[in-house]
Amino acid sequence: MGAVSHDSMDTISLLALLLTLSAGFSILNYHTFRLPVTIGVLVFSLLASLLVMVLNPLIPAYDLQALPRSVLGAIDFPAALLNGVLSFLLFAGAMQVDVGHLRAKCASVVALSVLGTVLAVAFLAVAVWAVFSLLGQAIPFVWCIVLGAILAPTDPVSVVGMLKRLGLPGPVQAVFAGESLFNDGVGVVIFSVTIGLATGSSQGVNCSEIAWSFCREALGGALLGAVTGWIALRVVERQRDTHIDLLTSLALATGTFSIANQYGMSGPIAVVVAGLCFGSSYSKSICHEASGGDLDTAWGLIDEVLNVLLFMLIGFEILEIKPHFFTILATFAVIPLSLLVRALSVFFSTLPVHFRQWERGRVLSILTWGGLRGGISVSLALGLPGGEMRDVLLPVSYGVVVFTIIVQGLTMERVARSLYFPSNRL
Repeated sequence: MGAVSHDSMDTISLLALLLTLSAGFSILNYHTFRLPVTIGVLVFSLLASLLVMVLNPLIPAYDLQALPRSVLGAIDFPAALLNGVLSFLLFAGAMQVDVGHLRAKCASVVALSVLGTVLAVAFLAVAVWAVFSLLGQAIPFVWCIVLGAILAPTDPVSVVGMLKRLGLPGPVQAVFAGESLFNDGVGVVIFSVTIGLATGSSQGVNCSEIAWSFCREALGGALLGAVTGWIALRVVERQRDTHIDLLTSLALATGTFSIANQYGMSGPIAVVVAGLCFGSSYSKSICHEASGGDLDTAWGLIDEVLNVLLFMLIGFEILEIKPHFFTILATFAVIPLSLLVRALSVFFSTLPVHFRQWERGRVLSILTWGGLRGGISVSLALGLPGGEMRDVLLPVSYGVVVFTIIVQGLTMERVARSLYFPSNRL
């Protein structure tokens, strides 16, 4: 009994520490910068981490980084996000999407999330390979593809949170949210294939096997999400109880993600489709009105708490990075490249739509600047095997993520207003 109690206490203490820090950073942000809460928490966690890194060599008797590193080690950020928390975040994000608008913009969303992601990986790989060679530290091209896979997907947590503030037209919001919800699943699939090739664990794999693996994960995940979503709706339809509806939604999010991962399908894509089913207008029509409101409130609370914790941990993960002059230089070179690649991938993946209805490039501009990266990219980078390549790719990935969240995230409202509400420019 004593051992169980001790382990339980450790878990509770860890959770208490994280929630206390996130609450403290939120309060500091409220009384100082007044940034959106997730970005404010990220900024303060970054400042706290940098302060620890600066003070640590000045106090040699104490290792100030020992505690935060032990906390990060206990959490195992990549596993916690990619195999756990992500199911809740994606499901909550999918429930907020207007399925009607998404259906109308289905072609654009598919083009952006599949073709756009593949193009972004390819363009960024070529650009990074050239830049690293010019900087005097060429790396194998397959590792450039890995970096492209890490940075290609936009982050659904960052994007959906941003859309709540902007007030963009419904169809544009649907394209934004739909792409960010689906392309992370595509990016994770590409990453899992390319990292195997880069490390040599997938030697002898040919193009047909890669294509089959991609189809199995992406299409299989979508089909699984549709089936589990349909089953959950049948359950909800026969009940008129708020608690059962909430428990069913929780079971749907976690169960769909778990089954997909168990059978080699894309958990992110599966849980997004399931969330779209559960957030559809049909779902709202069969749920009791009070139940629907309670569901939205509950999932909104889950989303907000997990978002804050996620962004705080992203800030603390800078302690895992070993800064070198080359990686700092490479990061400053890759940041503008990632913006250019984002613009090119959006443009070429949706070229027919541009000529017909994309309003003089407004959607291209806002999709480019709003292509925020976040926890998924950081998790993939942290999951790289230890060695020289990790020491190079992790700082670059982290730098791009922090830039997109802070700089692009904070200026996105100004960009949106200038493009869609010119009479109300800030």
